[in-house]
Amino acid sequence: MFIRWSASVLLALSLTACSVLQGTPQPPPPVSDHPQQIQRYQTQGLQRIGSASVIVRGAPSDGEAAIYNKAVAAGADFYVIVMNDETVVPGQWHVQATLYRDPGHVPFA
Repeated sequence: MFIRWSASVLLALSLTACSVLQGTPQPPPPVSDHPQQIQRYQTQGLQRIGSASVIVRGAPSDGEAAIYNKAVAAGADFYVIVMNDETVVPGQWHVQATLYRDPGHVPFA
């Protein structure tokens, strides 16, 4: 009986921990004239337009800047960096992002 009860409690705590990591869905910030980095929980209602991946030498921020430039080139309103990791080569960073567009946003002509 105790084992069944403790297993139930452990399962409930595990599921609660998962929800903490997901975040509560929130709307993205207003669209601006440049792409904005957002979090995964802010993507509800946005249109996924692709992904971007770069490998750069330098610092993690250099990879994030390269992703920003790719988002600008793709015409994205928002992007979510899903990975920013150093490769086996010291000082070389692999960064991946998902690009989004607000379907209600009309780009400037």
